[in-house]
Amino acid sequence: MASQLQTTQVFIPGFRAARLRRAAGRSSAAGRRGHLRAACYAYSKRTLDLVLGSVLLCCSLPIIALAAIAIRLESRGNPLFIQTRVGENGKPFRIFKLRGMYADARARFPALYDYSKQEGLDFYFHHEQDPRITRVGSFIRKTSIDELPNFLNVVLGSMSLVGPRPEIPDVSALYGIHRDKYLSVKPGVTCLSKVSGRDLLTKEQSIRMDIGYIENRSTATDLKILWATFWSVINRRNVFGRCLNRAAAQ
Repeated sequence: MASQLQTTQVFIPGFRAARLRRAAGRSSAAGRRGHLRAACYAYSKRTLDLVLGSVLLCCSLPIIALAAIAIRLESRGNPLFIQTRVGENGKPFRIFKLRGMYADARARFPALYDYSKQEGLDFYFHHEQDPRITRVGSFIRKTSIDELPNFLNVVLGSMSLVGPRPEIPDVSALYGIHRDKYLSVKPGVTCLSKVSGRDLLTKEQSIRMDIGYIENRSTATDLKILWATFWSVINRRNVFGRCLNRAAAQ
């Protein structure tokens, strides 16, 4: 009897150790598969950015040139809008866009740039009747022509085709607990919130939607968003334009 008890006491620890080793092995294998999937996704995403981004940039150049001429004819100032935005891991970069507002919009309407008054994220970033937007600017915003120079950012590597939209520093400071997650990936030309409401969404709704994308992103999801973006641009949905009432602009 004593011999049997001794054998049992020796066998159980060994059995538990074997189970622990197998569990550790499965966990390690799952971790390796996860890292492999992440590496494959990153490689395919960058390849898509370079190939499709280069093609789209080349095809967009004539449209960008014509739009730049129209912008310059309507209002003074550089038709190309270059601004500092917050990129992946909080790294600042310069974004390229076509100017859709008056060159002196900040001086004309300083109250619209006072983000410090916002106590939270429950506000709309764009206004339905925005006095800063020019006539040409209203058209290029509704057709997304103003964002065609973003493809240069994609080719240079500061942006991706799909990812949360890059934020300006003043507004990103309001993100609070969402900031680190939002900035954990490369910003994009288009995103989930852009094809799911765009200007109709509050800043908080946009952030939560794009964080949902970050947590579940994949090549298939990126392709679906690109396809949805194409139809969203064709239909010109959920994009606010310029103020048509002169009194509202004063």
